[in-house]
Amino acid sequence: MWKEYTKGYLKNNRTAAVSMMTASFVSALLLSLLSATFYNLWKYEVERLTAKGDTYALQAMYLTRGANDTAPRLLFPLFLLIMGLASFSLVIIIHNVFAVSMNARIHQFGIFSSIGATPKQIRTCLFQEAVSVCAAPVLAGTLFGIAGAFGVTKWSNVIGAGIENRREEVFGYHPLILVVTLLITGVTIGASVWLPAWKLSRMTPLDAIKNAGDGQLKRRRHSYVLSLFFGVEGELAGNALKVQRKALRTASLSLFLSFMAFTLMQCFFSLSAISTRETYFEKYQDTWDIMVTVKDEEIGAFKETGQMRALPGAEDVAVYQKAAAKCRLSEEGLSEEMVANGGFSRASEKDVTREGESFLVNAPIVILDDESFLRYCEQIGIALRLDGAVILNRIRDVTNPDFRHPQYMPYLKESGETVLLGLAGTKNAGTVTAATEVGETKLAGAENVGMVNVGTEDIATEDGRTEKAGTKDVTVELPVLAYTQEVPRLREEYATLDYYELVHFLPFSLWKEYREQIAGTEEEDTYIRVLGREGVTVGELNDLQRQIEAVAANRYQIESENRIRSYEENDTKLQGMMAVFGGFCMLLAVIGISNMFTNTLGFVRLRKREIARYLSVGMKPEEIRKMFCIEAFVIAGKPVLFTLPVALLAVGAMLKACFMEPAEFLAEAPLRPIIVFMLAVWAAVGFSYYLGWKKIKEIRLAEVLRDDTMI
Repeated sequence: MWKEYTKGYLKNNRTAAVSMMTASFVSALLLSLLSATFYNLWKYEVERLTAKGDTYALQAMYLTRGANDTAPRLLFPLFLLIMGLASFSLVIIIHNVFAVSMNARIHQFGIFSSIGATPKQIRTCLFQEAVSVCAAPVLAGTLFGIAGAFGVTKWSNVIGAGIENRREEVFGYHPLILVVTLLITGVTIGASVWLPAWKLSRMTPLDAIKNAGDGQLKRRRHSYVLSLFFGVEGELAGNALKVQRKALRTASLSLFLSFMAFTLMQCFFSLSAISTRETYFEKYQDTWDIMVTVKDEEIGAFKETGQMRALPGAEDVAVYQKAAAKCRLSEEGLSEEMVANGGFSRASEKDVTREGESFLVNAPIVILDDESFLRYCEQIGIALRLDGAVILNRIRDVTNPDFRHPQYMPYLKESGETVLLGLAGTKNAGTVTAATEVGETKLAGAENVGMVNVGTEDIATEDGRTEKAGTKDVTVELPVLAYTQEVPRLREEYATLDYYELVHFLPFSLWKEYREQIAGTEEEDTYIRVLGREGVTVGELNDLQRQIEAVAANRYQIESENRIRSYEENDTKLQGMMAVFGGFCMLLAVIGISNMFTNTLGFVRLRKREIARYLSVGMKPEEIRKMFCIEAFVIAGKPVLFTLPVALLAVGAMLKACFMEPAEFLAEAPLRPIIVFMLAVWAAVGFSYYLGWKKIKEIRLAEVLRDDTMI
């Protein structure tokens, strides 16, 4: 009996069947696409790490325990989170499709209950109906999702073709993924069916029979805004929308979420692109064109600097290395501006350590090759010498959080006798101090206090004995040539995380005199900055990069980076992420639009009696058409109306967080894609109502009034 009833209902109510099939297809498509895409992302990472030989990371990828039982297990929980959110969102969105179909038959199920049908039988009937309708769409959606994931893989290979050292992604699909996808889809659709079926089965026969489902408001409410702007048609459109609010809930929610997500996504990525371009690529476009990292080699071991400087197109080449350091300062030695700004009162303990009346601060050392150091001396206007260091005597105003437009002040006083530099080794347990003779230009703020625990090498004592380093203070005399607020032309950030760093620049010829005493303080890698001619093209940089790699790659393990290609790759990555997120936003919009089409295509069945009443009191077809246009305008306009304040608040918060002026963002605001997306949604909603109007205008009043079974 129930099977025959289900067949008869679906045969005579194709619109409801199409609506349920569409919802099932879209949910299966989305979940299958997410599952397959995530699996290929995981597979790609495994292949990349296998080629790299990173066993520890591979253990984390396979969810096994690492060597110290702390392997990061982020991918699988992330997958569960994304799938959970997607499933929950789909349950919220598509369960209303089934609820509309079931609620339209409350009167019928009330009659069945009155003749002996149990709630369990009614629920079973509804579940059988859902299975018969959704089985084929679920399989089709799953297959289309797999095809979509295949397309995403191919597309990612296309956009990532220019990225250096990127492995090509090979599409794969495991049968277990199919099982998981079908299981999650089944649970999602089952939950969507169960909610309205449970509610319907709990109604008493009397309540169900009394519910005629005539699609009328229990209490009339005036639509003041619509009636003010559109008159009687606006009032009628407002009442019609209130009657259909449950049927249109899926469409309204989907369109709102899609438009809001698309708008915020466009604004976020546009702002990110502007910020990255200004704070990185444009900021350093006159500083570097090619960066080379020589792995596990100190600056003195690199012998090819001359060959690189001789390459055609290499206008300036700088080779440098970095080292860690500590410096002890006294408050009396700080500049007047620094003291007025609070001195070290705002510094955290990890950046500045107070020891009695003095302060221990980080003092990074940048070791330049001799020729680059002489060019730096020429840049800051001092004598060209290699027998001393240059100190970056500036500090950021820590009271101003605007990192985009930092304000600097002098760090130390421009007088004094010595600067003590404590070199903090990366291999030793502690630090060393170094006394510095300044000469005529003196720099104050330091005390001649030694630090202990330097290393393990033997050192000579004054009485001729030897002791292990770390048992006696070690000092190194380091001449200082000058202080300055200018930095050399390197792609380096200074005092960005630790505002209280006191940076020192040394020539290599001076550094090698002390390296044996302070061994282990420098980093293991050497960096090469190459600057090409002004207005260099990407083709010229590609050629220069290949020549540099040919010079260095035979003897050293290197990594090289091209400024223009890096900018293009960054832009490609942003465009790729925007396309992925935009695709999900469009998928949400498709859910809403499909619900709109199924609803409007059901106009003949759902709204015949309503339209007949309007015609019987003298309304003209043109006035009814105007009413439909108002309904379409409201449905399509609400997502925009609700999104605008949210988007303005979100963009305002993002601008405040990155200290960007609104006018700067508005000059490159993504208005065009947002407007195109909005117009596409409006066009789809308008077209769905046009199709509904084409069916409504063919109504014959006498036939509708004679058929009292119409709702």
